[in-house]
Amino acid sequence: MSAIPEGTARSSLVRQLQAAYSGELAAAYSYRGHWRSLTRPREREQRDEDRRIEEAEWHHRRLVGELLAELGAGPSRRRELVMGTIGRVFGSLCHVSGWLLPMLFAGRLEAMNVGQYDTAARAAGDLGLAHWVPVLEEMTAEEGRHEAFFAACARTHRFALLSRVVGWRLPHD
Repeated sequence: MSAIPEGTARSSLVRQLQAAYSGELAAAYSYRGHWRSLTRPREREQRDEDRRIEEAEWHHRRLVGELLAELGAGPSRRRELVMGTIGRVFGSLCHVSGWLLPMLFAGRLEAMNVGQYDTAARAAGDLGLAHWVPVLEEMTAEEGRHEAFFAACARTHRFALLSRVVGWRLPHD
């Protein structure tokens, strides 16, 4: 058991999960806009992967919603509004900005998700929610795969160093 009082650990986990829940909303809307912007035949593979990732984000959102409900909590309305708007805006920008910036922002989002789920898994274990730990660990791994995908795509661009502008350091394979 953690040295953190249970009430504090629980409220910290709820905040972490609320952030992740709304972050998944932004990510799903962003990826939907991105895959819809990929219309050339040579972009088919990336389009298919972006669609798969969008579905994974919706799935993660459902799981996080279940855990929030088990904790007697729900999403943050304010965060839902903000992140839903951000996701839709970035999804729309994909149609006009080219592919590099969406890849960089997607990678940064995924890196943040990795950290959120890793922290949430530890907190769930500390609170005796052992049945959620493997679920959160798998979500951490899946978000890591998403980040690696976007890093691999961005790394091929001559301006890949722009990743630092969005606050994301490209991970190495």
